[in-house]
Amino acid sequence: MIHIPLWKTILTVAVCLLGIVFVSPNFFTREQLSHFPGWFPKSQVVLGLDLQGGAHLLLEVDFDAVAKEQMHALTDVVRSVFRKERIGYTGLAAKKGFVLFTLRNPADIEKATSLLKQADAQVELQVLSLEKGQMELKLNEAAMRERKKSALAQSIEIVRRRVDETGTAEPFIQQQGEDRILVQLPGLNDPTRIKNLLNKTAKLYFRFVDSSITAEPGQLVPGADVLASQEEHNGHPLYYAVKKQVIVSGENLVDAQPGFDQYNRPNVAFTFDALGSKKFGEATRNNVGKLFAIVLDDKVISAPRINEPIPGGKGNITGNFSVQEAQDLALLMRAGALPAPLKVIEERTVGPSLGADSIAAGEHATIIAILMVAAFMLIAYSFFGMVANIAVIVNLILLFAILSITHATLTLPGIAGIALTIGMAVDANVLINERIKEELRHGRKLLSAIDAGYNRAMTTIIDSNLTTLIGVGLLYHFGSGPTRGFAVTTSIGIVVSMFTAISLTKQIVAWWIMWKRPTHLPI
Repeated sequence: MIHIPLWKTILTVAVCLLGIVFVSPNFFTREQLSHFPGWFPKSQVVLGLDLQGGAHLLLEVDFDAVAKEQMHALTDVVRSVFRKERIGYTGLAAKKGFVLFTLRNPADIEKATSLLKQADAQVELQVLSLEKGQMELKLNEAAMRERKKSALAQSIEIVRRRVDETGTAEPFIQQQGEDRILVQLPGLNDPTRIKNLLNKTAKLYFRFVDSSITAEPGQLVPGADVLASQEEHNGHPLYYAVKKQVIVSGENLVDAQPGFDQYNRPNVAFTFDALGSKKFGEATRNNVGKLFAIVLDDKVISAPRINEPIPGGKGNITGNFSVQEAQDLALLMRAGALPAPLKVIEERTVGPSLGADSIAAGEHATIIAILMVAAFMLIAYSFFGMVANIAVIVNLILLFAILSITHATLTLPGIAGIALTIGMAVDANVLINERIKEELRHGRKLLSAIDAGYNRAMTTIIDSNLTTLIGVGLLYHFGSGPTRGFAVTTSIGIVVSMFTAISLTKQIVAWWIMWKRPTHLPI
């Protein structure tokens, strides 16, 4: 008699039943599942871009803009340090990758170098002209690499927030290379709105308007920037001379929601954090009657007049925009600003009909694979072949149950991995059955041969599957997108097949022996 501990029997049956429960939501629509009890699982297999259609965007981070911003930050450091220590300088300018300045007194070079190193240990200084006191300042290579890496990671997070805010289901967002972000949006057929949202850096500032100046395009105003507005006059945009000093920035925002004002015009209600509320309250209290510009990506979206102090850190933006534009503005404000602009360098749209064709082709391939494997096993191993076929079916149930629970994305290569695991699922049964045959030829009795077949084939089964898992693991680690989809389904299929081939088939054979009490083996 084949002895299987009771706990193993209970565990095997429980795993199979749980697999049936967790795979069952895939046979119902979302609407039907909404009527099921709360305890019933509702997770379904997520179809990838190539199966349900959608948009594919490849974005590139503009690291030149990051470097430019860093150089402007360094000019502020130089200006602050030198003013504090009363070191005279001229010609302070941010260039591409470095900052130039000239000391009025060349004897201050050593002192200036020491002070700037103390202010920022990551800077490098080079004396271009000792007699003239001309110097070059830049970040060292390690600092630039780290800031580029940080900018890329931050960009991925902001992209994820913006996409999630639109309600897109199961987006795929991943770093690709050193400066690119891959965005796949299943089920989205028109990516125009997403592109518009991702193309905006969304750097938000609250700054005062210099009302004493009639601003015109291209005009140079000391201490101010001439910026275009969303508002128009006689068909032309209005321009404002906006003071350079930032009163409050978007970093102090904690929430922004679209709504309507008392005239039923779309607006955006915003809320600052404690620091932002304090700055905003003081600015409005001390500047009643002045225009307060709200600047997004160097464009004035609104320039209201401060009629009274605004305490509490809450306000409204009302401009000449539609409901959709108000919603998008609120979304951008909530998600935060990108550290650098993003450029769309590749765009593809997969139609739902192509996805449906892919699903149909995958279903046909899987069904054909199952039928061919089942026929071979029945012909080759009779009853034991039927047991192996049951294991294959349970293997598929458990595989799709795990995909549903983990919300793994199923792609076309993933379906290929499933078809492959069907063949691999019977490998272990073939090894076991052949081992049983060999034990019978060596004169063992029926039950002893079956027990020895399972026990002695175990090492070979584990070794062969582990080596395959190592290869699949490397595919997942070094691959991306479809390659990972193939690796995920194949690895899950391998693990599940080991369970069904070793535990489930042995349990079925044990039950068969208890029921039939066979005297010979139908193999």
